[in-house]
Amino acid sequence: MNRTDRLYALVEELRACAPRRLSARELAARYEVSVRTIERDVSALQQAGVPIYADVGRNGGYTLDKSRTLPPLNFTPAEAVAVAIALGRAGGSPYARAARTGLHKIVAAMPAADSAAARELAGRIHFLPSAEPERAGGVPAVLEQAMVERRVVRLRYVDAAGAATERDVEPAAFTAASRAWYLIGWCRLRGEARVFRIDRVQSAALLEEAAPERCPEVFREDPPHGELTALEFG
Repeated sequence: MNRTDRLYALVEELRACAPRRLSARELAARYEVSVRTIERDVSALQQAGVPIYADVGRNGGYTLDKSRTLPPLNFTPAEAVAVAIALGRAGGSPYARAARTGLHKIVAAMPAADSAAARELAGRIHFLPSAEPERAGGVPAVLEQAMVERRVVRLRYVDAAGAATERDVEPAAFTAASRAWYLIGWCRLRGEARVFRIDRVQSAALLEEAAPERCPEVFREDPPHGELTALEFG
């Protein structure tokens, strides 16, 4: 059994046994690997967002929160690959990391045969590398956290003319155009609402201060490319 199949099997094993705990030794014997390998596998799943909990001690082990997992999904391999393509286009967005963990959860919840077929189909799809320069990988994640937690974020920003400034921003919304993502927020340096192109943010640091509530009207500037359309969810 390769590692990908083992990760899927671990999730299903823990789901089926929940709320009973399984020890690393039990799982290692079941999959004919070392205890250390099981520990690494579980750590990888936890980092991907799978709700696995560990208890230490003589009667400890791993368990999975069934209320926070997906039941088996009836995605066809083509549907799963279509979702993967869409999520793959999230690179550079504030939700790139969430897209990766979300895709992992979808694949883990598919029946084994469909999951294997989806991986085989995905292996025949290739993307040309972007001609745009690589950016600081942590910036989108920090901006995502700032938006979720409604906290002020400190940006080092380079404008279209190449001038660099440091400014504290109260995040209000994200918007996307065909080739870029933007952060809309209240800029304390300028004392007004501003739109920041995310790939021009050189660094971002989350501050402890909560962003105050502001009237939505102050953010109704002209968007960078035409009218804004809210994301439809559901």
